[in-house]
Amino acid sequence: MQLDNNQYHIQGIPVAELCSTYGTPLYVYNGARIVSQYHRLKEAFIGVNVKIKYAVKALTNQAILKILRQEGAGIDVVSIQELQLGLMAGFSPTDIMFTPNCVAFEEIKAAVMLGVTINIDNLPFLEKFGQEYGSNYPICIRLNPHIEAGGNVKIMTGHKASKFGISIDQINEVYEIAKKYKLQISGVHVHSGSDFKSADAFIKASEVLFGVARNFEDLKFIDFGSGFKVAYKPNDHATDIEELGKKMSQHFQEFCKSYGKELELWFEPGKFLVSESGYLFCRANVVKPTPACTFVGLDTGLNHLIRPMMYGAYHSILNVSQPHAEKENYTIVGYICETDTFGTDIELSKVKEGDLIGILNAGAYGFSMSSNYNSRFRPAEVLVLDGKHHLIRRRETMEDLLRNQVEIDV
Repeated sequence: MQLDNNQYHIQGIPVAELCSTYGTPLYVYNGARIVSQYHRLKEAFIGVNVKIKYAVKALTNQAILKILRQEGAGIDVVSIQELQLGLMAGFSPTDIMFTPNCVAFEEIKAAVMLGVTINIDNLPFLEKFGQEYGSNYPICIRLNPHIEAGGNVKIMTGHKASKFGISIDQINEVYEIAKKYKLQISGVHVHSGSDFKSADAFIKASEVLFGVARNFEDLKFIDFGSGFKVAYKPNDHATDIEELGKKMSQHFQEFCKSYGKELELWFEPGKFLVSESGYLFCRANVVKPTPACTFVGLDTGLNHLIRPMMYGAYHSILNVSQPHAEKENYTIVGYICETDTFGTDIELSKVKEGDLIGILNAGAYGFSMSSNYNSRFRPAEVLVLDGKHHLIRRRETMEDLLRNQVEIDV
């Protein structure tokens, strides 16, 4: 988003024009940013066969999936519904990794019928899979490496007490089941969490994963999940993707040489690809002075962006309507009947009722975690691509709220 002639623009389109056309609150995604992030990550790895599998849960809109498919990405999905969305967006089953957690085994069977790569993260299902399919269908094994790294504890997935993955302490049981059923192990996988600041967490995980991988003779890939950190505030630390690419490429090449053949190196970024592309634009309903602080109440809330309340996540906020006004301190809140604070005691250009407010880095886990709490409608989504804006999801209506309710006589 650029500031030109006292107006914020996305690819030359005034933000005020987008909000006037589609209303607020409004999610807007800059397609060019998604494409550039994909190629930056892809090009950081030299001399290895790297595959990028977009983590669909971050943002599931079909338009976004199609952009990434056209650029050459695959996808990582965690439910049958996400898998079906991927197929509808044109992804081949061979480009889809299915990594569910605590689902019914019927979902695993449905995914097998669809022909995607299956990633199994618990011993009971590994046993069931062996009983059902034996050596007839290749699988990936998801391991928990017992690495405590990343940001908020709620998004750490590789520590010992995490529900995700098969504990590295149980690896001998994995070997026993694999041998018992002659399982076709085509890949090994680890995802330790989110918001890693350096390549060190991946190198540490690789030491665990490479040790396991040497015990499977017919691997095709090793998957390191994701966890790349993006900058949420000025001067915030982000993962150095170029350093990661250089270190991991060399480390992976050395492993492949010792393993005896070249494998594919997989990553599953979600936030890294789409977070910075997204904005949640809203209006100031009220400016409310109190003895404690001055609140700015917005026409949105935790029903549209839950990350600040769920994770304590930071999102930069700016006054789109008054970019050069004198600065004042505000606490930015939503219109939901819960505490839904987007920012406390933050400095903004002076806010007037009706001003457009922009919440940045809202592309990942924004709309995809939204709800109808307080019976509020979910917002519209707009994609800006090649200098044009496209409505990619309509704003909900009362009809949407009532669609699945069944009327009875009471």
